[in-house]
Amino acid sequence: MTPDAPAGGDAPQRPEFKRAAELAAHGFDGPIPLAFPLSAHDTTARVKAALDEDHADEDLTSIATIVSDRHARCAMVARKAGVICGSALACEAFRQRDPHVAIREDVADGGPVERGSVVLFLNGNARGLLGAERVALNFMQRLSGIASLTAQYVAAVAGTKARILDTRKTTPGWRSLEKYAVRCGGGMNHRNDLSHAILIKDNHLAAVDGDVRLAVSRAKEVAPPGVKIEVECDRLDQVSMALKAGADVIMVDNMSLRDMREAVQMVCGRAVLEASGGVNLQTVTAIAETGVDWISVGSLTHSPPALDLGLDFE
Repeated sequence: MTPDAPAGGDAPQRPEFKRAAELAAHGFDGPIPLAFPLSAHDTTARVKAALDEDHADEDLTSIATIVSDRHARCAMVARKAGVICGSALACEAFRQRDPHVAIREDVADGGPVERGSVVLFLNGNARGLLGAERVALNFMQRLSGIASLTAQYVAAVAGTKARILDTRKTTPGWRSLEKYAVRCGGGMNHRNDLSHAILIKDNHLAAVDGDVRLAVSRAKEVAPPGVKIEVECDRLDQVSMALKAGADVIMVDNMSLRDMREAVQMVCGRAVLEASGGVNLQTVTAIAETGVDWISVGSLTHSPPALDLGLDFE
C-alpha cells in the first residue's frame, strides 16, 4: 500500500489523525521531511540490542510449545485510533528473528489508523514472530504514542498560525527517533541539541545579573552563521529588552493569556514568539489564539501515552 492510501479500508478517520497525515505529507509551508532518522546499520544495531536484552533467542515458552519449523500468519492491529510511527524498527525485529519472513506494510509512518486497522501483516516462522513480538511492539507503541499525541495538539490549534514544537525532554538515546515521531504527527522540531541554537534561559540570565542585552550581545559574538538566538522571558519588560537586543526568537514562559496577547502586539512580527509552560490539550487552543507563532510542548516526548497495538495470530 502506498503512503497516500487510506488505512483500515473505508473507515472514516478521526479528524486530528487525518490532519496529521496531511501535514506530514505536505507540511505547514512546505514538505516536512519524514525520512527515517537512523541508518540501516544503526537500525540493525538498535534492534539487535533490544532483542538481546529480551533474550529473544532463548524464548523458553515458544521452544516448549511450538515445533521449530512451524509457520504462522499474524497481523499487527491498532487497538485505538492514532498515528503510526516506527514500522522500520518493528520490521527489522521480525527480520532479525526470521530472515525469510514476509511482511506487508499497510500503514506507512505518519499514516492515521482507526481502531481495528491492520498496520502490518506477517507470514513467517512462528518462533521467530513470537520472539520479536514484544520488541517490535515496544518500539511502535512508544513512537506511535508520540505521533498520536502530537496530532491531537496540531488539531487543537488548527485555524491559527501557531505551530506545535517539541523540546529536548526526550528519552536518553532516543532523541532522533522521538523527534521523528513528532514530525510524523504533524509537529515541528525545536532545536535538536545544545549546538543547534542559542536559548538564553533564566539560569543563563542569572549569570549576567539579569542583563538581557548583555546576554544577547555575547551570544551574537559566538553564534555561528545561521544560528538563531532565543531568549526566555517570564515578564513583559524582558520581552521588550530581548526585542531591542535583537533576539531572533522570544519565548514567553508561563505567562498569562493577557500578557501573551500584549507580547504579540509588542513584538508585532519583528521576532518569532514562542509560548511555553503550562501547555496541555485543555489550554493549547487559547494559547494559539493569542497570536503566538510557536507553542512548545514537553509532554509530547516526556510523557506520551503509548498507542495500543497488538499482534493477532490466525
